[in-house]
Amino acid sequence: MDKYQNEIKYLKALSHPARLAILEALRQGEACVCHMETLFGWRQAYISQQLMVLREAGLVTDRRDGWNVFYRVVKPEIYAVIDAVYQVSGRGMQIELPMASLDSCTCPHCNIDLEPPIK
Repeated sequence: MDKYQNEIKYLKALSHPARLAILEALRQGEACVCHMETLFGWRQAYISQQLMVLREAGLVTDRRDGWNVFYRVVKPEIYAVIDAVYQVSGRGMQIELPMASLDSCTCPHCNIDLEPPIK
């Protein structure tokens, strides 16, 4: 059974609704944790915990830009797996994310008028 361990780590990473939602949020490109907080209404600690699982599985990576940490998918092939699961489940297409207002997101991508914090 050890020969399936590599595949199982990806399936385990996909086995939580929050991680699927995060991957959907990252489908269009990188996003910071504050962006995901605003989008989903979840606490930063919860999002970071789920991102850690995705990072340990080798699906996402991060980069720091001042105070902000941005995440992006490093294995976009995972979306073929997710889309296949949508097909099997009868959904037939990707899940629509809530269109939350990102006005309260303070990241440089969402609010270019904000001054960066003093380091």
